[in-house]
Amino acid sequence: MFDKILPYLLSGISVGGQYALIAVGYTMVYGILRLINFAHGDIFTAAGFFMVYLCTALPVQISIPLVIILTVLLGFTVERIAYKPLRSAPRMSVMISAIGVSYLLQNLMWYVTGGLAKQYPTIPWISNSITIGTATTKVVTLITPLLTILLVIALVTIIQKTKIGMAMRAVSKDFETAQLMGIKIDSVISTTFIIGSLLAAVGSVLYFSNYTSVTPTVGAMPGLKAFVAAVFGGIGSIPGAVIGAFIIGICENIIKALGYTTFSDAFTFALLIVILLFKPTGLFGEKTSEKV
Repeated sequence: MFDKILPYLLSGISVGGQYALIAVGYTMVYGILRLINFAHGDIFTAAGFFMVYLCTALPVQISIPLVIILTVLLGFTVERIAYKPLRSAPRMSVMISAIGVSYLLQNLMWYVTGGLAKQYPTIPWISNSITIGTATTKVVTLITPLLTILLVIALVTIIQKTKIGMAMRAVSKDFETAQLMGIKIDSVISTTFIIGSLLAAVGSVLYFSNYTSVTPTVGAMPGLKAFVAAVFGGIGSIPGAVIGAFIIGICENIIKALGYTTFSDAFTFALLIVILLFKPTGLFGEKTSEKV
């Protein structure tokens, strides 16, 4: 039985790491702006297309850093154009803007690619196959959880130990007071989007090394599952988002191993309903009280 489940377990840990890198972007933006950045999944998809087109002209070793830079620039541009002008607008206006940006990016990708699926380039070494026990998998499956944990540790260290990290924590606690204390809100928010986009770019490289077909809407489902992971772990909590992502990744692959592949996606959203009913703040979310 274990021999049958092992490949799915490895895949679940790997997919969980990829969800985690996307979920951290959601949870950081929400922690500071109280905004669900619906365009985050599309930024993840755009990173996949950047890689596809850059690899037609450049070696992979040069393309990967360029993909990260371009994705960061895209995230930064989205924040400046779509969210910054609405800083003092009602929250509903910002949410509508986020949905609009998501559809705009999707349609731009449809226009540029003609809606055709593109084959993701093979990345040397991490796309190689490896045998563990009775399971044959790709090297990227083993690298993903390790790299995810290292990146999250680095991120938590930045947030806890650096000046910009202190500013992020201050803004997430009390936006208005932080502004009055002289913290440059725009810089903090831009940095948050930059970090989130960087992690999405890394997650994109890992994800598409496993699932090699890139389409304009391919980021929608990983994006939604990463959002569920962020809510499950406690939106605003980085460790919570990571743990939630790994739990979802492992559970949905165990469901596939048991022969219920049709229900693997449904499980994720059923879990969201259960969490919202019984623990709306998530596993590690803090209870908040509205100030009157």
